[in-house]
Amino acid sequence: MKVRSLFLSDIHLGTRGCQAERLLDFLRHIEAEQIFLVGDIIDFWAMSRSIHWTQAQNTVVQKFLRRARHGERIMLIPGNHDEALRDYDDTAFGDILVRREHIHIAADGRRYLLIHGDQFDQVTRHHRWLAVLGDIGYNLLVRVNGWLSWWRRQIGRPGYWSLAGYAKLRVKRAVSFIFDFEDAVMHAARERGLDGVICGHIHCATIKEMDGLTYINCGDWVDSCTAIVEHSNGRMELLRTWHPSALAPAANDAKAEAAAMPSVS
Repeated sequence: MKVRSLFLSDIHLGTRGCQAERLLDFLRHIEAEQIFLVGDIIDFWAMSRSIHWTQAQNTVVQKFLRRARHGERIMLIPGNHDEALRDYDDTAFGDILVRREHIHIAADGRRYLLIHGDQFDQVTRHHRWLAVLGDIGYNLLVRVNGWLSWWRRQIGRPGYWSLAGYAKLRVKRAVSFIFDFEDAVMHAARERGLDGVICGHIHCATIKEMDGLTYINCGDWVDSCTAIVEHSNGRMELLRTWHPSALAPAANDAKAEAAAMPSVS
């Protein structure tokens, strides 16, 4: 897949929950003119408690640096888990530009506020200890979900099921928090005269229209493995739950077609 822009958020490198292998497989199948990393790429919060840094996670960093060297425009918008990088606004590290926030102009002329979104989370802003506690609980759910996924594969249950996502949808207060967050983010975009927002933070991927504006959340690469892509005409698309075999049928068809073509010398 070749796209104009790729938006990723909440990768959480440095944690056990980071699904770096899936992200690497995804990046092998997609080519973008520009990549926007929309916060919580490296989880300094979790790393202050314990560091879990795998070879795959190291390869993710190297792949972004390599793509930047080869001409892809890559921008990092820090989130709350990598907020230390906000001190380096407008600074480039290995051809990756750090910006606190950014106005993205899509191919169709629409203007989006590109921001992680923690600024609109009252818990993160005013009750940091509670946010850290919630982060620990969420990471526990993600680890339990890994064991459940293994068990489901053993009994032959197809598809992907998210315990953390199920908990979000079942807890009324969590649903209310998501709605409040979306409203706050969209209010900021409306005040600036923009056409929409592209953010992360709440690990809840979606694209939807809200009172004439477009709300886009990238999701995460801990639980849901989602991404947002912008096509050459400016159309935004949500790519849901990425699995390593997602493009296998298409790849096999392409190989078969190539094998059937006559060779030209």
